[in-house]
Amino acid sequence: MNDGEHALTHPPRPREKQPAEVKKIVFFGLFGQQNLGNDCSLHAIIEQTRIRLPNVETGCVCTGPEEIGARYGIPAFPMYAKPDKGRKRGKESPIGFLIGFAVRAWREWSHGVGAWKFLKGSDMFIVPGTGLLVDHTTGYRGYPFYLFKWSLIARWCGCRSLIISIGAGPIDHPLSRWLIKSALSWASYRSYRDDFSRRYIESIGFKTGGDPVYPDLAFSLPKSLISEQRHPQGPRPVIGVGVVDHSGPRGQLTSCGHDPYRDYLNKSATFIAWLLEHDYPVRMLLGDIKYDSRVKQDLIELLGKQGLNDCEGRIINEKIASLEDLISQLERIDIVISPRFHNIILALMLSKPVIVLSHHYKFDSLMDALDLADYCLAIDGLDVNRLTERFVEAVKDSEALRTSIKGKCEEYRRALDHQYDLIFGEPGGPARGPSRDVSG
Repeated sequence: MNDGEHALTHPPRPREKQPAEVKKIVFFGLFGQQNLGNDCSLHAIIEQTRIRLPNVETGCVCTGPEEIGARYGIPAFPMYAKPDKGRKRGKESPIGFLIGFAVRAWREWSHGVGAWKFLKGSDMFIVPGTGLLVDHTTGYRGYPFYLFKWSLIARWCGCRSLIISIGAGPIDHPLSRWLIKSALSWASYRSYRDDFSRRYIESIGFKTGGDPVYPDLAFSLPKSLISEQRHPQGPRPVIGVGVVDHSGPRGQLTSCGHDPYRDYLNKSATFIAWLLEHDYPVRMLLGDIKYDSRVKQDLIELLGKQGLNDCEGRIINEKIASLEDLISQLERIDIVISPRFHNIILALMLSKPVIVLSHHYKFDSLMDALDLADYCLAIDGLDVNRLTERFVEAVKDSEALRTSIKGKCEEYRRALDHQYDLIFGEPGGPARGPSRDVSG
Protein backbone atom coordinates (compact mmCIF):
# COMPACT_ATOMS: atom_id res chain seq x y z
CA MET A 1 0.00 0.00 0.00
CA ASN A 2 1.29 3.51 -0.81
CA ASP A 3 1.89 5.97 2.00
CA GLY A 4 -1.20 7.94 1.12
CA GLU A 5 -3.54 5.13 0.20
CA HIS A 6 -6.99 5.31 1.74
CA ALA A 7 -8.38 1.82 2.00
CA LEU A 8 -10.72 -0.28 4.06
CA THR A 9 -8.29 -3.16 4.24
CA HIS A 10 -8.64 -3.28 8.02
CA PRO A 11 -12.40 -2.94 8.69
CA PRO A 12 -13.40 -2.41 12.31
CA ARG A 13 -14.54 -5.50 14.16
CA PRO A 14 -18.19 -5.46 15.29
CA ARG A 15 -18.85 -4.46 18.86
CA GLU A 16 -20.60 -7.08 20.97
CA LYS A 17 -23.02 -4.70 22.63
CA GLN A 18 -24.36 -1.66 20.81
CA PRO A 19 -25.67 1.41 22.65
CA ALA A 20 -29.37 2.01 22.11
CA GLU A 21 -29.10 5.78 21.59
CA VAL A 22 -26.62 8.63 21.50
CA LYS A 23 -27.93 11.76 23.21
CA LYS A 24 -24.88 14.00 23.56
CA ILE A 25 -21.62 14.31 21.59
CA VAL A 26 -18.67 16.56 22.41
CA PHE A 27 -16.07 17.38 19.75
CA PHE A 28 -12.46 18.21 20.62
CA GLY A 29 -9.78 20.02 18.65
CA LEU A 30 -7.91 23.14 17.56
CA PHE A 31 -10.99 24.93 16.33
CA GLY A 32 -12.02 28.58 16.30
CA GLN A 33 -8.46 29.94 16.17
CA GLN A 34 -8.67 31.27 12.58
CA ASN A 35 -7.15 28.17 11.00
CA LEU A 36 -9.58 27.51 8.16
CA GLY A 37 -8.19 24.03 7.56
CA ASN A 38 -8.93 22.79 11.07
CA ASP A 39 -12.36 24.39 10.91
CA CYS A 40 -13.08 22.35 7.76
CA SER A 41 -12.88 19.17 9.80
CA LEU A 42 -15.21 20.46 12.52
CA HIS A 43 -17.72 21.82 10.01
CA ALA A 44 -17.77 18.51 8.16
CA ILE A 45 -18.44 16.34 11.19
CA ILE A 46 -21.01 18.71 12.73
CA GLU A 47 -23.01 18.71 9.49
CA GLN A 48 -22.72 14.93 9.13
CA THR A 49 -23.80 14.47 12.76
CA ARG A 50 -26.86 16.65 12.23
CA ILE A 51 -27.83 14.62 9.16
CA ARG A 52 -27.55 11.26 10.94
CA LEU A 53 -28.54 12.27 14.47
CA PRO A 54 -30.79 15.34 14.10
CA ASN A 55 -31.88 15.27 17.74
CA VAL A 56 -28.49 14.77 19.35
CA GLU A 57 -27.05 17.47 21.62
CA THR A 58 -23.58 18.61 20.59
CA GLY A 59 -20.81 20.60 22.24
CA CYS A 60 -17.20 21.46 21.52
CA VAL A 61 -13.95 21.68 23.48
CA CYS A 62 -11.61 23.89 21.49
CA THR A 63 -9.09 26.71 21.40
CA GLY A 64 -11.67 29.31 20.35
CA PRO A 65 -14.87 28.52 22.25
CA GLU A 66 -16.47 31.95 21.75
CA GLU A 67 -16.06 31.72 17.97
CA ILE A 68 -17.31 28.14 17.70
CA GLY A 69 -20.21 28.68 20.10
CA ALA A 70 -21.42 31.69 18.13
CA ARG A 71 -20.94 30.06 14.72
CA TYR A 72 -22.76 26.78 15.42
CA GLY A 73 -25.02 27.74 18.31
CA ILE A 74 -23.61 25.02 20.56
CA PRO A 75 -22.03 25.04 24.04
CA ALA A 76 -18.24 25.38 23.81
CA PHE A 77 -15.56 25.10 26.48
CA PRO A 78 -11.88 26.18 26.42
CA MET A 79 -9.38 23.40 25.82
CA TYR A 80 -6.98 24.67 28.49
CA ALA A 81 -6.85 27.00 31.46
CA LYS A 82 -6.03 30.59 30.59
CA PRO A 83 -2.37 31.44 31.22
CA ASP A 84 -1.36 34.20 33.61
CA LYS A 85 -0.45 36.93 31.13
CA GLY A 86 0.55 39.34 33.84
CA ARG A 87 3.22 37.12 35.36
CA LYS A 88 6.77 38.10 34.42
CA ARG A 89 9.22 35.46 33.32
CA GLY A 90 12.77 35.12 34.57
CA LYS A 91 14.32 34.78 37.99
CA GLU A 92 12.01 34.93 40.97
CA SER A 93 12.26 34.35 44.69
CA PRO A 94 11.36 30.97 46.24
CA ILE A 95 8.25 32.56 47.73
CA GLY A 96 7.30 34.00 44.35
CA PHE A 97 7.81 30.62 42.73
CA LEU A 98 5.58 28.91 45.32
CA ILE A 99 2.88 31.52 44.89
CA GLY A 100 3.04 31.18 41.13
CA PHE A 101 2.91 27.40 41.37
CA ALA A 102 -0.10 27.56 43.68
CA VAL A 103 -1.91 29.94 41.34
CA ARG A 104 -1.21 27.71 38.34
CA ALA A 105 -2.30 24.60 40.28
CA TRP A 106 -5.55 26.29 41.34
CA ARG A 107 -6.20 27.45 37.78
CA GLU A 108 -5.66 23.92 36.43
CA TRP A 109 -7.85 22.41 39.15
CA SER A 110 -10.66 24.88 38.44
CA HIS A 111 -10.42 24.21 34.72
CA GLY A 112 -10.45 20.44 35.35
CA VAL A 113 -13.60 20.69 37.45
CA GLY A 114 -15.26 22.76 34.73
CA ALA A 115 -14.13 20.25 32.11
CA TRP A 116 -15.63 17.37 34.08
CA LYS A 117 -18.95 19.21 34.39
CA PHE A 118 -18.93 19.99 30.67
CA LEU A 119 -18.35 16.36 29.65
CA LYS A 120 -20.59 14.77 32.28
CA GLY A 121 -23.56 13.03 30.68
CA SER A 122 -21.95 12.85 27.22
CA ASP A 123 -22.09 9.62 25.24
CA MET A 124 -19.26 10.34 22.78
CA PHE A 125 -16.05 12.38 22.97
CA ILE A 126 -14.86 12.76 19.38
CA VAL A 127 -11.53 14.05 18.07
CA PRO A 128 -12.41 14.83 14.42
CA GLY A 129 -9.37 14.92 12.16
CA THR A 130 -6.57 17.53 12.06
CA GLY A 131 -2.94 16.75 12.86
CA LEU A 132 -3.31 16.83 16.63
CA LEU A 133 -0.94 13.93 17.36
CA VAL A 134 2.15 16.12 17.33
CA ASP A 135 4.42 17.98 19.75
CA HIS A 136 7.08 19.81 17.74
CA THR A 137 5.32 23.20 18.11
CA THR A 138 4.11 22.90 21.71
CA GLY A 139 6.21 20.25 23.49
CA TYR A 140 4.58 17.67 25.72
CA ARG A 141 2.85 20.40 27.78
CA GLY A 142 0.74 21.39 24.76
CA TYR A 143 -1.31 19.19 22.44
CA PRO A 144 -0.19 15.83 23.91
CA PHE A 145 -1.12 16.91 27.43
CA TYR A 146 -4.46 18.44 26.40
CA LEU A 147 -5.48 15.30 24.53
CA PHE A 148 -4.41 13.12 27.45
CA LYS A 149 -6.20 15.31 30.00
CA TRP A 150 -9.51 15.41 28.14
CA SER A 151 -9.41 11.73 27.19
CA LEU A 152 -8.87 10.89 30.86
CA ILE A 153 -11.77 13.09 31.94
CA ALA A 154 -13.97 11.47 29.28
CA ARG A 155 -12.96 8.09 30.67
CA TRP A 156 -13.90 9.18 34.20
CA CYS A 157 -17.27 10.40 32.89
CA GLY A 158 -18.00 7.07 31.21
CA CYS A 159 -17.91 8.77 27.80
CA ARG A 160 -16.63 6.75 24.82
CA SER A 161 -13.69 8.36 22.99
CA LEU A 162 -13.41 8.24 19.21
CA ILE A 163 -10.39 9.51 17.26
CA ILE A 164 -11.36 9.90 13.62
CA SER A 165 -9.21 10.39 10.49
CA ILE A 166 -6.38 11.82 12.59
CA GLY A 167 -2.96 12.90 11.34
CA ALA A 168 0.21 12.16 13.30
CA GLY A 169 3.79 13.30 13.77
CA PRO A 170 6.32 14.44 14.45
CA ILE A 171 6.29 13.47 18.15
CA ASP A 172 9.74 14.08 19.63
CA HIS A 173 9.57 14.00 23.42
CA PRO A 174 9.28 10.61 25.21
CA LEU A 175 6.64 12.01 27.56
CA SER A 176 4.62 13.27 24.57
CA ARG A 177 4.65 9.76 23.18
CA TRP A 178 3.42 8.27 26.45
CA LEU A 179 0.63 10.85 26.74
CA ILE A 180 -0.52 10.29 23.17
CA LYS A 181 -0.34 6.51 23.37
CA SER A 182 -2.38 6.60 26.58
CA ALA A 183 -5.10 8.70 24.96
CA LEU A 184 -5.15 6.41 21.91
CA SER A 185 -5.42 3.30 24.08
CA TRP A 186 -8.55 4.66 25.76
CA ALA A 187 -10.35 5.29 22.46
CA SER A 188 -13.06 2.82 21.48
CA TYR A 189 -12.47 3.73 17.83
CA ARG A 190 -9.44 5.07 15.98
CA SER A 191 -8.76 5.84 12.34
CA TYR A 192 -6.01 7.73 10.52
CA ARG A 193 -6.16 10.08 7.55
CA ASP A 194 -3.32 8.29 5.73
CA ASP A 195 -1.32 5.13 6.07
CA PHE A 196 1.80 7.12 6.94
CA SER A 197 0.13 8.42 10.12
CA ARG A 198 -0.88 4.92 11.14
CA ARG A 199 2.63 3.61 10.58
CA TYR A 200 4.11 6.59 12.40
CA ILE A 201 2.00 5.81 15.47
CA GLU A 202 3.16 2.20 15.24
CA SER A 203 6.77 3.43 15.11
CA ILE A 204 6.44 5.07 18.54
CA GLY A 205 5.34 1.78 20.07
CA PHE A 206 1.55 1.80 19.78
CA LYS A 207 -0.12 -1.29 18.31
CA THR A 208 -2.74 0.01 15.89
CA GLY A 209 -4.09 -3.49 15.19
CA GLY A 210 -7.13 -3.27 12.96
CA ASP A 211 -7.39 0.54 12.99
CA PRO A 212 -8.54 1.65 9.52
CA VAL A 213 -7.35 4.46 7.26
CA TYR A 214 -9.95 6.93 5.97
CA PRO A 215 -9.52 10.21 4.06
CA ASP A 216 -9.31 13.63 5.67
CA LEU A 217 -12.74 14.65 6.99
CA ALA A 218 -12.78 17.76 4.81
CA PHE A 219 -13.59 15.48 1.87
CA SER A 220 -17.03 15.03 3.49
CA LEU A 221 -17.95 18.71 3.61
CA PRO A 222 -21.60 19.13 2.56
CA LYS A 223 -22.18 19.51 -1.16
CA SER A 224 -24.25 22.61 -0.42
CA LEU A 225 -21.02 24.30 0.68
CA ILE A 226 -18.88 22.97 -2.18
CA SER A 227 -20.37 24.28 -5.41
CA GLU A 228 -20.77 21.97 -8.40
CA GLN A 229 -20.40 24.86 -10.83
CA ARG A 230 -18.01 24.63 -13.76
CA HIS A 231 -14.53 26.08 -13.41
CA PRO A 232 -14.10 29.70 -14.59
CA GLN A 233 -14.33 30.35 -18.31
CA GLY A 234 -12.11 33.38 -18.97
CA PRO A 235 -9.68 34.33 -21.71
CA ARG A 236 -6.82 33.10 -19.48
CA PRO A 237 -6.86 30.67 -16.55
CA VAL A 238 -6.94 32.36 -13.13
CA ILE A 239 -4.19 31.03 -10.86
CA GLY A 240 -4.62 30.80 -7.09
CA VAL A 241 -1.39 31.22 -5.14
CA GLY A 242 -1.53 30.34 -1.46
CA VAL A 243 0.90 31.31 1.28
CA VAL A 244 2.05 29.86 4.59
CA ASP A 245 4.10 31.14 7.53
CA HIS A 246 7.00 28.87 6.64
CA SER A 247 10.29 29.27 8.46
CA GLY A 248 12.04 26.01 7.67
CA PRO A 249 11.71 22.52 9.15
CA ARG A 250 12.04 23.76 12.74
CA GLY A 251 11.40 27.46 12.29
CA GLN A 252 15.08 28.36 12.57
CA LEU A 253 17.84 29.80 10.43
CA THR A 254 20.16 27.26 8.89
CA SER A 255 23.72 26.90 10.16
CA CYS A 256 24.98 29.27 7.48
CA GLY A 257 22.44 31.97 8.38
CA HIS A 258 20.15 31.24 5.44
CA ASP A 259 16.58 32.44 6.08
CA PRO A 260 14.02 29.88 4.75
CA TYR A 261 11.16 32.37 5.11
CA ARG A 262 12.83 35.04 2.99
CA ASP A 263 13.90 32.41 0.45
CA TYR A 264 10.30 31.18 0.22
CA LEU A 265 8.98 34.72 -0.30
CA ASN A 266 11.55 35.54 -2.96
CA LYS A 267 10.83 32.39 -4.93
CA SER A 268 7.07 32.91 -4.65
CA ALA A 269 7.50 36.44 -5.98
CA THR A 270 9.65 35.15 -8.85
CA PHE A 271 6.99 32.62 -9.82
CA ILE A 272 4.17 35.17 -9.59
CA ALA A 273 6.21 37.53 -11.78
CA TRP A 274 6.50 34.73 -14.35
CA LEU A 275 2.74 34.17 -14.24
CA LEU A 276 2.03 37.85 -14.80
CA GLU A 277 4.59 38.04 -17.59
CA HIS A 278 2.68 35.25 -19.33
CA ASP A 279 -0.69 37.00 -18.80
CA TYR A 280 -2.08 34.73 -16.06
CA PRO A 281 -4.24 36.60 -13.50
CA VAL A 282 -3.24 35.73 -9.92
CA ARG A 283 -5.59 35.45 -6.94
CA MET A 284 -3.90 35.45 -3.51
CA LEU A 285 -5.06 32.83 -0.98
CA LEU A 286 -4.49 31.97 2.66
CA GLY A 287 -5.41 29.11 4.97
CA ASP A 288 -4.78 30.58 8.41
CA ILE A 289 -6.08 34.09 8.95
CA LYS A 290 -3.88 34.84 11.95
CA TYR A 291 -0.55 33.67 10.55
CA ASP A 292 -0.90 33.85 6.76
CA SER A 293 -2.19 37.43 6.61
CA ARG A 294 1.26 38.75 7.50
CA VAL A 295 2.89 36.47 4.92
CA LYS A 296 0.50 37.60 2.21
CA GLN A 297 1.21 41.22 3.08
CA ASP A 298 4.98 40.62 2.99
CA LEU A 299 4.63 39.00 -0.43
CA ILE A 300 2.48 41.85 -1.77
CA GLU A 301 5.05 44.37 -0.52
CA LEU A 302 7.87 42.40 -2.16
CA LEU A 303 5.95 42.39 -5.43
CA GLY A 304 5.37 46.12 -5.02
CA LYS A 305 9.11 46.75 -4.78
CA GLN A 306 9.39 44.97 -8.12
CA GLY A 307 6.63 47.13 -9.60
CA LEU A 308 4.15 44.25 -9.61
CA ASN A 309 1.76 45.18 -6.81
CA ASP A 310 -1.17 46.06 -9.07
CA CYS A 311 -0.45 45.09 -12.68
CA GLU A 312 -3.77 46.55 -13.87
CA GLY A 313 -5.80 44.40 -11.53
CA ARG A 314 -4.15 41.12 -12.49
CA ILE A 315 -3.16 40.49 -8.85
CA ILE A 316 -6.41 39.92 -6.95
CA ASN A 317 -6.03 40.28 -3.19
CA GLU A 318 -9.48 40.10 -1.59
CA LYS A 319 -10.14 39.61 2.10
CA ILE A 320 -10.65 36.04 3.34
CA ALA A 321 -12.29 36.00 6.78
CA SER A 322 -14.11 32.67 6.82
CA LEU A 323 -14.26 29.20 5.30
CA GLU A 324 -17.09 30.39 3.07
CA ASP A 325 -14.91 33.27 1.78
CA LEU A 326 -12.10 30.87 0.95
CA ILE A 327 -14.39 28.49 -0.95
CA SER A 328 -15.99 31.38 -2.82
CA GLN A 329 -12.58 32.53 -4.03
CA LEU A 330 -11.46 29.01 -4.94
CA GLU A 331 -14.55 28.68 -7.13
CA ARG A 332 -13.20 31.57 -9.23
CA ILE A 333 -9.81 29.95 -9.78
CA ASP A 334 -8.69 27.47 -12.45
CA ILE A 335 -5.45 26.09 -10.96
CA VAL A 336 -4.24 26.28 -7.33
CA ILE A 337 -0.64 26.37 -6.10
CA SER A 338 -0.50 26.28 -2.31
CA PRO A 339 1.50 25.19 0.75
CA ARG A 340 -1.70 24.96 2.87
CA PHE A 341 -3.14 21.45 3.21
CA HIS A 342 -6.82 22.36 3.17
CA ASN A 343 -6.40 24.94 0.41
CA ILE A 344 -5.39 21.90 -1.62
CA ILE A 345 -8.22 19.65 -0.40
CA LEU A 346 -10.89 22.30 -1.03
CA ALA A 347 -9.49 22.94 -4.51
CA LEU A 348 -9.57 19.20 -5.21
CA MET A 349 -13.20 19.01 -4.12
CA LEU A 350 -13.93 21.72 -6.67
CA SER A 351 -12.12 19.58 -9.31
CA LYS A 352 -9.27 22.06 -9.66
CA PRO A 353 -5.79 20.95 -10.74
CA VAL A 354 -3.35 21.63 -7.91
CA ILE A 355 0.37 21.97 -7.29
CA VAL A 356 1.51 21.40 -3.71
CA LEU A 357 4.43 23.14 -2.03
CA SER A 358 5.11 20.47 0.57
CA HIS A 359 6.57 21.04 4.05
CA HIS A 360 5.05 17.98 5.76
CA TYR A 361 4.61 14.35 4.75
CA LYS A 362 0.82 14.74 4.84
CA PHE A 363 1.10 16.56 1.49
CA ASP A 364 3.17 13.78 -0.04
CA SER A 365 0.74 11.13 1.25
CA LEU A 366 -2.25 12.99 -0.18
CA MET A 367 -0.70 13.51 -3.61
CA ASP A 368 0.61 9.94 -3.78
CA ALA A 369 -2.89 8.63 -3.09
CA LEU A 370 -4.29 10.82 -5.88
CA ASP A 371 -1.61 9.70 -8.35
CA LEU A 372 -0.45 13.33 -8.49
CA ALA A 373 3.01 12.93 -6.98
CA ASP A 374 4.55 14.80 -9.93
CA TYR A 375 2.67 17.89 -8.77
CA CYS A 376 4.11 17.82 -5.25
CA LEU A 377 7.27 19.90 -4.76
CA ALA A 378 9.27 20.48 -1.58
CA ILE A 379 8.96 24.05 -0.33
CA ASP A 380 12.47 24.02 1.16
CA GLY A 381 14.94 24.66 -1.62
CA LEU A 382 12.06 25.17 -4.05
CA ASP A 383 13.18 25.02 -7.67
CA VAL A 384 11.22 27.75 -9.48
CA ASN A 385 12.08 26.32 -12.88
CA ARG A 386 10.68 22.95 -11.79
CA LEU A 387 7.56 24.66 -10.45
CA THR A 388 7.12 26.47 -13.76
CA GLU A 389 7.46 23.20 -15.67
CA ARG A 390 4.86 21.51 -13.48
CA PHE A 391 2.52 24.45 -13.95
CA VAL A 392 2.81 24.30 -17.74
CA GLU A 393 2.01 20.58 -17.58
CA ALA A 394 -1.01 21.22 -15.34
CA VAL A 395 -2.38 23.78 -17.80
CA LYS A 396 -1.89 21.42 -20.74
CA ASP A 397 -3.49 18.42 -18.95
CA SER A 398 -6.12 20.36 -17.00
CA GLU A 399 -9.18 18.59 -18.42
CA ALA A 400 -7.81 15.11 -17.75
CA LEU A 401 -6.72 16.18 -14.26
CA ARG A 402 -10.17 17.53 -13.45
CA THR A 403 -11.83 14.28 -14.47
CA SER A 404 -9.40 12.18 -12.45
CA ILE A 405 -9.63 14.45 -9.39
CA LYS A 406 -13.43 14.49 -9.43
CA GLY A 407 -13.59 10.70 -9.49
CA LYS A 408 -11.13 10.35 -6.62
CA CYS A 409 -12.97 12.90 -4.46
CA GLU A 410 -16.24 11.06 -4.99
CA GLU A 411 -14.50 7.88 -3.87
CA TYR A 412 -13.24 9.63 -0.74
CA ARG A 413 -16.71 10.95 0.06
CA ARG A 414 -18.13 7.43 -0.17
CA ALA A 415 -15.39 6.10 2.09
CA LEU A 416 -16.15 8.75 4.70
CA ASP A 417 -19.87 8.05 4.45
CA HIS A 418 -18.99 4.45 5.33
CA GLN A 419 -17.07 5.65 8.38
CA TYR A 420 -19.90 7.90 9.53
CA ASP A 421 -22.32 4.99 9.14
CA LEU A 422 -20.07 2.87 11.36
CA ILE A 423 -19.95 5.56 14.03
CA PHE A 424 -23.39 7.18 13.91
CA GLY A 425 -25.54 4.81 11.91
CA GLU A 426 -27.15 5.50 8.55
CA PRO A 427 -28.83 8.90 8.01
CA GLY A 428 -32.07 9.04 9.95
CA GLY A 429 -31.38 5.74 11.70
CA PRO A 430 -30.28 4.95 15.25
CA ALA A 431 -26.67 5.43 16.25
CA ARG A 432 -24.51 2.35 16.19
CA GLY A 433 -21.52 1.83 18.40
CA PRO A 434 -18.06 1.85 16.87
CA SER A 435 -15.72 -1.07 17.11
CA ARG A 436 -13.49 -1.70 20.08
CA ASP A 437 -9.88 -2.35 19.16
CA VAL A 438 -8.14 -3.98 22.07
CA SER A 439 -4.77 -4.27 20.32
CA GLY A 440 -3.51 -0.92 21.70
